[in-house]
Amino acid sequence: MMYKATLAAALLLVAGASAAQTPPAELGARYVPAPWWMREPVIASIGMVRVELPANRARFSAQFSAVERDAAAATAAAARKVAELDADLRRAGADRIRLTTTFVTRPLYDQYRDKEGNLIDNQRADKIDRYEVVAALEIEVRDVAALESAYNAVVAAKPSSVGAVSFTLEPDNKVKSALANEAVRDAARRARAAVEASGARLGAVKIVDPTARVCRTDVLAGWPSYVGGGRPTDVDAQDIGAPPPPPAPAMEAIVVTGGRRAQSESVRVTLQPPVQALQDEACVVFALL
Repeated sequence: MMYKATLAAALLLVAGASAAQTPPAELGARYVPAPWWMREPVIASIGMVRVELPANRARFSAQFSAVERDAAAATAAAARKVAELDADLRRAGADRIRLTTTFVTRPLYDQYRDKEGNLIDNQRADKIDRYEVVAALEIEVRDVAALESAYNAVVAAKPSSVGAVSFTLEPDNKVKSALANEAVRDAARRARAAVEASGARLGAVKIVDPTARVCRTDVLAGWPSYVGGGRPTDVDAQDIGAPPPPPAPAMEAIVVTGGRRAQSESVRVTLQPPVQALQDEACVVFALL
């Protein structure tokens, strides 16, 4: 009897877990149960806000190449080419400029011509003529005030190639929180405006959803569907505690040492961070009276 009771209890637990995981309706069903907050008239409002802020991160790459008879000598030669530049950039501090250096070794083979006169590499281990080592630097500038001088210092080091500069916007937690609050306020403003235009009266708040998913549940589609739409409200950068984009940011100099100083001073490249958009949204559901 004890075994049967235990088995029955286990089956009930399994059945309960299965029921808890059952979707509210089957795909293609004509109706699905309405959520609890739709048992009375409501208005569900999506708040969408957008702010433009200057990019605060930059990234670019540079490569230095060396060719020698053996791989060790080529690696040492490539390392010497980046040593002074590496020291100059790291002196700015890891919180402002971060460097990643990798080395790629490639064998260079003896060559011969085939019957048609095409130049072919004799790719055999005993036919390696020299080694080429490429020192690749990935430079992440976390303080854009140091971007121009860092880029000029890299160019002055005479790399074999320099990659394009890419910019990104990484807002801090203060800006994220302020923009999220603005999205909730925008949802409330939109709801009040719609209710006033319709002649109804706005009731109490039923739901505040910072993800805005609640406002995108379509109870008539047979399954929850999440779609986008609408235009965001523009928010001033000062309203969320962010400084406005400076007209011409003052770029701080990287101290260049060695014989590259004169070359660095002759290089003047302007790299002003672009303005990028940051968006957020929220959902607020009100009762209608």
